[in-house]
This record gives sequence, structure tokens and C-alpha cells, in this order.
Amino acid sequence: MDGFGVLESLRWHDDALWFCDLAHGTVHRWDTIGPPETIVEVPGRAGGLGFLPDGRMLVVSMEGRCVYRQEPDGSLVVHADLKDIAGGNVNDMFVDKQGRAYVGNFGFDYHAFISEKPNSMIYAPPGVPKAPIACFSPEGDLLGLSEPMTFPNGLFLTDDGQTMLVAETLAMRLTAMPVLPDGQLGRPRLWAPLIDSWLWKAVNNPGPIGHITRRVSALLDHQAIAARSSSPIAPDGIAPGKDGTAWVANALRGECVRVGPGGTILDRVATSQRTLSCLVAGPKGDTLYAATIATDHPARAAQLNASRLEAYVLPF
Repeated sequence: MDGFGVLESLRWHDDALWFCDLAHGTVHRWDTIGPPETIVEVPGRAGGLGFLPDGRMLVVSMEGRCVYRQEPDGSLVVHADLKDIAGGNVNDMFVDKQGRAYVGNFGFDYHAFISEKPNSMIYAPPGVPKAPIACFSPEGDLLGLSEPMTFPNGLFLTDDGQTMLVAETLAMRLTAMPVLPDGQLGRPRLWAPLIDSWLWKAVNNPGPIGHITRRVSALLDHQAIAARSSSPIAPDGIAPGKDGTAWVANALRGECVRVGPGGTILDRVATSQRTLSCLVAGPKGDTLYAATIATDHPARAAQLNASRLEAYVLPF
């Protein structure tokens, strides 16, 4: 399906696919048969999605730096406030079966930075600003903050229900954290690196090696080049795969990648554009949905309306 600004946050709920359009601030529901339905327009641009045990929807307001709750009458009320927590736009969200919401944020004004400098210069000293994941109770009270992370983005609970997997987009890795009995997140550990270790060390080096690496990276920082590469992978949205693996939407190029612990690449599915979110769902549970974009800049994306929802039937 074409004609969206920036599709994100794919969720399967109540026999339908739900998603946000970040550029237009809308939430949509699609039953996979007819046209998608617009559910609500969210002040401050819609971000992450989730649902409470009673079915009420939670949705992130990225620029409003809060989480809204949609009441049965369709109205939106503030469920959780992140204004004193988020150092940048609020980002993706995962809501568990108990109704606890885990919410990340950019940590800085990412779009302002890349409008002035190449993306690789984010790694120049002092480096990428860190941001925690905030955990809220089902009533919207703050339970605690995780350790600071590098652009925490997509996240989900693994099958055991005791481990949260998080995409650290600008660190190009997947990180695992234990879920403690009170719902807070414990000490993080590396689950899957998605960039060669030598390149990661070089781009973050504070000396001449880092300066040269970042300059070379800036010269190569073009979509046409990135689209023909297979490494590194910048994980945006992530979703559970089979056998304890994770599907990763690669924000650098048009693909979804299935990753195993340690960073083993198990499968790649090519998409038509860069991907921001992915999900294996559908009526038979065998469809890989991908949210693809021409640009993630909100204003330009709202003009282009070139974001697509793509579906691929998995043969495995």
C-alpha cells in the first residue's frame, strides 16, 4: 500500500495490522482485506504503539514527549509523561501483557544534527548522547529507567518473557536486558553486533584514525552506496523470529534481516526502500510485513507520501 508519509510501529492486534504514520501523526488499522482505517490523529506525531490488557490503545507522541491512552469514547488522555526524561523525541514502545509500557527516546535532536552534518559525524567526540528506556506501570506511573543506551529504538520481549531485546540503532547492535520482578530492566548485555568490530572501534576513535574513518564514511554516506552494501546494519524496528531469532528492519537499506544470537545473519528479504519496522503476522502468521520509506525527514516525507506497507509470504 502506497501513499503514506513515514510508516512505523507495525503491530498485530485483534486480527488486524496496526501502524503509525509519523509524518502525518495518524494511527491506522488494516484488516488485510479492505482499505486501511484511520483510527486517530495524535498531537506531536504518532510514534510507538501498544495495547493495555483491556484493549485500550497506547500511542507515543514523539514531539509531545508523552504516551497517550485512547479511551473507549475515542478521546486521547495523557497516560505517561516523559518531558523530564527524554533528551529528544520519544521513540518506539513495547507494551507487555500486564500493561507495562517500555518507551525509548532519541536522546538528542537527531534530525537537526543530520540536517547540518553527515551522519557519521555523530560519532565524533564526545560521541552519541545516551538515553534510557522508561518503564511505566499499567496506570502510567514511572517504575524506573534503564541504563543509558545509544538511540534505543525497537524492542520486544523474548519467548521466555524475562528478557527484553532492544535495537540500539546508532550503536548498530541488538542488546538484551533482563526484566526484573518489578518490571524494571536490568543490566544490558550485547546480544548481536551488526557492524564489524574494527569499523565500530575506528569510527568511534577520538584520534586521527577516528577522524579519517568518519570523513571517509561521510564521503560514502549516500543511499545508492548503502543500498549495494550488506554491512553494517542499523536496526530500527525489530520483531520476534522463529527459534529465538529476531527480524530487523534495516534503516540503511531496503531489507529485513533475520538475526541470531551473536549476530549471525540467517535470512535477508529485500524490500523496495529503506525499512523502519517489520513484523511476522497476518491471518496465517506467515507474512513478513515491512514499513518502507523514501525519507525519514518528517516534513519532506509528508510532502512526498512515498512510504509503503509491503508484505512478503515467508517460505520458511
